[in-house]
Amino acid sequence: MNKWSFHTNPYISCLSLPGQVTRRDFLRTTATLGGTLGTFSLFSPSFSLAGTDRVPENKNEGGIKGASEQFVTEAKYYRKLDGLKVECELCPKKCIVADMERGACGVRENRGGVYYTLVMNRLCSFNIDPIEKKPLNHFLPATNVTSIATPGCNFECRFCLNWQISQFRPEEISCHDVPPEAVVEETVARGIPSIAYTYSEPVVFFEYMYEVAKLARARGIKNVVVSNGYIEEKPLRDLCKVVDAIKIDLKAFTDSFYTNICAGTLKPVLRTLKIIKEEGVWNEIVVLLVTTLNDGENEIRDMCKWVVEALGPDVPMHFSRFHKEYMLQNLPDTPIAVIERARRIAVEEGVKFAYVGNVPGHKWESTYCPKCGKKIIGRVGFYIASRDIKNGTCAYCGESIPGVWR
Repeated sequence: MNKWSFHTNPYISCLSLPGQVTRRDFLRTTATLGGTLGTFSLFSPSFSLAGTDRVPENKNEGGIKGASEQFVTEAKYYRKLDGLKVECELCPKKCIVADMERGACGVRENRGGVYYTLVMNRLCSFNIDPIEKKPLNHFLPATNVTSIATPGCNFECRFCLNWQISQFRPEEISCHDVPPEAVVEETVARGIPSIAYTYSEPVVFFEYMYEVAKLARARGIKNVVVSNGYIEEKPLRDLCKVVDAIKIDLKAFTDSFYTNICAGTLKPVLRTLKIIKEEGVWNEIVVLLVTTLNDGENEIRDMCKWVVEALGPDVPMHFSRFHKEYMLQNLPDTPIAVIERARRIAVEEGVKFAYVGNVPGHKWESTYCPKCGKKIIGRVGFYIASRDIKNGTCAYCGESIPGVWR
């Protein structure tokens, strides 16, 4: 066991609260897990964590009032303006932030004309997940991935599954001070081949992600980003130099959905997808179909046409089923027939690898050879039931299957 002493139990793999656990800690943590188990885990109250510092939950402790300084470091990608203002150049919102204020993400703060990230090393979630959970179907199938997150997001999706960590300020979330080398050492010690930056929005913890990814790559560990794709070109191209796969949530194919449901815009995400292709990083796309809001046949067809024309037919597309969550409790779960229709449209428009998601046991969870039609990776949920792909080729006909297989 290394000096950071991470722990695992059969149900939750995560960082853990140190020392004496209060009834309040226990109730808060288990209540969170009860609603989200299978998506992410906060720190389990079952174990102690040696060698890291827990930050107590105290809504008056952080940010402008100056506590938790171990997490504060100067941000990348901003420029100074007159009057002690700064302009963030990390994401397309390009927030202009006055002195002693924060950007829209809530995790970057202007202090006297210098912009700081407040989440360097500020880990709020650590899990060991199957790679299929990200979901990535063409990237090291049947392997585990270390999954980490800090608080914060630059979107405000009304259907957010992980809103308990993405939609709160960092001082409102129980966290640990975990340096990049600790994440990498633990991953190496467990024999896990990759690290995923996930759960909240990795763009807002860019500095932490980038440092972990650099160290991981030097140790032969691959890096996976699970993102909304809302990032400016310069930081994205820098990131692409140190990561191996990026899964983008393409929320919809209309600006109205992005604006009204996510507090963002569509065009920068499409630019991100093109840059990922240019940089040669493996990419998969997930489209969560929200009942009545982004599941129209014409919209799906336009989206798939764009993907094939701009990115090529080999980019896997996952059409996932929406379940009631966060602020969209009034909408019904997406009918499975609507998910199947979206997949059919994708195939009609030339997408070679189109999947049905959030429907465990469905036929189209599995991967089929586009040439001979045989099932080459059989899936049931996150479980790999069969695998007939050898060195990146179909075991039946020898067709090359795009992806990262080693």
